[in-house]
Amino acid sequence: MSYGEWSAIWLSIRVSFVGVLFSLPFGITIGWLLARKQFFAKSVLETVVNLPLVLPPVLTGYLLLITFGRRGIIGSCFEEWLGLRFVFDWKGAALAAAVVSFPLMVRAIRIAFRSVDPKLEQVSRTLGASPLDTFFTVSLPLARHGVIAGCVLAFARSLGEFGATIMIAGSIPGQTQTIPLYIFDQLQTSDGIKGSTTIVLFSIAIAAIALYFGERMDRRVSPKETTL
Repeated sequence: MSYGEWSAIWLSIRVSFVGVLFSLPFGITIGWLLARKQFFAKSVLETVVNLPLVLPPVLTGYLLLITFGRRGIIGSCFEEWLGLRFVFDWKGAALAAAVVSFPLMVRAIRIAFRSVDPKLEQVSRTLGASPLDTFFTVSLPLARHGVIAGCVLAFARSLGEFGATIMIAGSIPGQTQTIPLYIFDQLQTSDGIKGSTTIVLFSIAIAAIALYFGERMDRRVSPKETTL
């Protein structure tokens, strides 16, 4: 493969990994809340979390652009206080990947927490553990396979992100050009289809492996793990 292809592959992996790493604490928190708690506006939270699944990716990217752009409400603060820039930067691509893959992560984590037997958590509390200790020593370990499955599925989805990424990060070779953006640019040339065959097959293989392991982890969330 050419340097451009390897650069796109490496950038896609880095963007996907950072996106998953950034969204994981939020995914665990929201997944646990949706699985364990009843509260006002729960349905509103569910709707907001799942919006990226139904919104056109370009629209998601536009919303990210006006929010995290240099003049955006959040983006201007990040750039002024922390020196972080998202527009036309790989960090913007990671942000787009995190947002579009977030619903898949939350769904897997939510199912995993639902499968944990509440009696185990009650036993932990009666033995003197605090709610936080119970979460980290009982709930989270028992839900670990679902958490891993959510991360893997989110990683696979991030690898294929296109619309939101091109809106906020653009397609700059070596800087923000991920695998989908590289393939799109190649298809604009006369020999693009033939020249993109290798990276297309490589990206399919990566996604297939990620999905396979994600499904394996998802199936391991079984009743026998969550009962006394």
